Amino acid sequence: MQWNNKYIYPKSTRSIIHGSRHYSVNQENLPSVTTILKATESEEKKAKLEAWKQRVGYKQAEIISREATSRGSSMHDYLEKFLLGKLNLELLGDNTREKMMADQIIESGLRNKLDEIWGCEATLYYPGKYAGSADCIGIYENKESLIDFKNANKPKKDEWIDNYYLQCAAYAMAHNTVYGTNINQGVILLCTKDNIFQRFIIGGERFKNYQNQFMEKVEQFYLERLVN
Repeated sequence: MQWNNKYIYPKSTRSIIHGSRHYSVNQENLPSVTTILKATESEEKKAKLEAWKQRVGYKQAEIISREATSRGSSMHDYLEKFLLGKLNLELLGDNTREKMMADQIIESGLRNKLDEIWGCEATLYYPGKYAGSADCIGIYENKESLIDFKNANKPKKDEWIDNYYLQCAAYAMAHNTVYGTNINQGVILLCTKDNIFQRFIIGGERFKNYQNQFMEKVEQFYLERLVN
């Protein structure tokens, strides 16, 4: 695993516009990938989320969501330090849940698999359309890839993680458009709070289909914004 700083990723600032996260990059205010996904959710998905909130209780649902967000931020912080070679000796004895989750992803999903790193926590943007921050970009098992790190309360099934695939597809399109790359593989490295590791890899025609689906969502997002 080695760094190759072949691409210069832009600096960006985040802001909330009309209640949604945007990135200010290259003099454009662009909606984030997650903003677009949230705004274009299907009615079925919204109904499932509402049913879950009612089942566990709204207060408990908020607590679960906050904990997952906090846990994910800490886990990402460890992984970013690992990729940058900044994990110091003080952290070696850290046995927090987030550190153990990050270790599981490193040992099971990154070591001897991630051949080359181009960037981590890098701002990517598709001019005039959207922007976001990618967890990791590089060569994974000999293929140009977009790598995303996820945490979860319980293991996932492939059919449950469409949004993860859409995120990877969106970031890959942005990178390919701006830098002329050929990223056609998305890698999801996930660890549950109970330290169960899962890896999902998507490529080929299926990855292209998710790219097409995301661009349809982008068009839907802008059309609805014009109407409203």
